Amino acid sequence: MTAAEHHIVPRQPPSSGSPGSSGSSGSGSSGSAGSPGSGDGDGTPPQDRRRVVRRRLITLTIIVLLIGIPAGYLVISAGQSRRSGKDKEAEASAQGLREDWPSGMQRRIFELPIPGNAVGVQYYETNNWKASRMYVKFRTTSAGLDRFLSGVGTGRAALETGKVTIGQRDIKITGWLFGPGVDWSGTVHKNKDPRPTQSITVNMTDPAAPVVYVVSAATP
Repeated sequence: MTAAEHHIVPRQPPSSGSPGSSGSSGSGSSGSAGSPGSGDGDGTPPQDRRRVVRRRLITLTIIVLLIGIPAGYLVISAGQSRRSGKDKEAEASAQGLREDWPSGMQRRIFELPIPGNAVGVQYYETNNWKASRMYVKFRTTSAGLDRFLSGVGTGRAALETGKVTIGQRDIKITGWLFGPGVDWSGTVHKNKDPRPTQSITVNMTDPAAPVVYVVSAATP
């Protein structure tokens, strides 16, 4: 075959995937990956580290709140319970007796059979861990006084002339006055617990219209 018959193959340009080009690109990428300042020594980016610290702080705050709020509530509740009895008695002293009849249930619990013809009825109830007390004042007739005393379980004969059976503690709470110049008579009707004991004092200055003061105390 002659030289004219040989095909001339044109020279191909080097491709982008040639070994030389890959070597240079590889060296460039490895250099950028290893550049200083791109991350910490452990490979954790600074932004991720801050996110972890923030999550831990939030978790710690929630735990403190979950423990601290119930504990504080218990302390406050205990203090309120200790003061509740004194607060109720102070409230009675501040407000005075209520111008009304105690409910039927209250009258049954404290065994106070107020006669139906009673007028000017006032009452107040206090409760604490030691005792419950019902304070009642009313005006009635001579017959109404007898019905009341009989319903309590005592009688007119038990009233001692000149005797005031309402103690200073109860006088301070109610504001009642038992001064001189009044025909006072009183008695204390005792019952076995848990039934209430009634301290009864009567203003007998007008025998036809006696005024009755009574404190009925029940121990839980």
